[in-house]
Amino acid sequence: MEDKVLQEIKQIRLLLSEMLGTSELAANQKFSKEAIARAAKEFRDLAIARGEWLSGRDISKVIKKAPWNCEKTVIEKFGFTNYFKRGHTYYFNRKDLVELGKELKKKNIDLNEYMDLLADQAKFESLVKGIDLKKGSKYKRYKIPEELRDIHSRPFSPEIEEKAKKEIDDLLEEFKKFDLSEYIVFYEKKTHAYYRYDYSIERYVKPEVQKYCKDWCFRFNYANSAIRRILEAKKESSLA
Repeated sequence: MEDKVLQEIKQIRLLLSEMLGTSELAANQKFSKEAIARAAKEFRDLAIARGEWLSGRDISKVIKKAPWNCEKTVIEKFGFTNYFKRGHTYYFNRKDLVELGKELKKKNIDLNEYMDLLADQAKFESLVKGIDLKKGSKYKRYKIPEELRDIHSRPFSPEIEEKAKKEIDDLLEEFKKFDLSEYIVFYEKKTHAYYRYDYSIERYVKPEVQKYCKDWCFRFNYANSAIRRILEAKKESSLA
């Protein structure tokens, strides 16, 4: 019985070495880390050649209108895990990309516009927050007086909160009245607005319309930013 088991193990090892392409190597090299890594690389190369994996620049082949630089958005925002990186290039599993594309279509999400929204939101938040010292910096560009302490924010007055809320309501009324849906889209559960810039049609949109929509978005985003800050101040005050 023991001889039979040993014989079967030898056969399994032989099959594995043939699959790895190491059957002709010495016994101590057949299943080395280097041999397995080389076999894995060759397997991936074959899979890429068969079209089972797509490079980041080819995502548009399965997801309509996907921009060429959407790799990190797909990974970070959609939690895509079936990928690997070789050098500077990301490779994504085609089958899972197809499923992601179907889900985006089902939810009516244009990947190109979504990335524009993310960029616009980041730009606006940077504008509001101003320039911050980078985390981990060894050099402080400020000095707080030693005697200065115990100063913290207080809740903003109800009047300020009401003004911000009223501006949001007024702007939403304007949105409906002038049917701005052709030029403006919402994001973050309708707390961030984005002007739909499109170079291919820009020259056909009147400059005053463009300016009005951009100004509308700024005022809407500013008011929502104020509401968020007011809520933060309330929370800080309750914890103090």
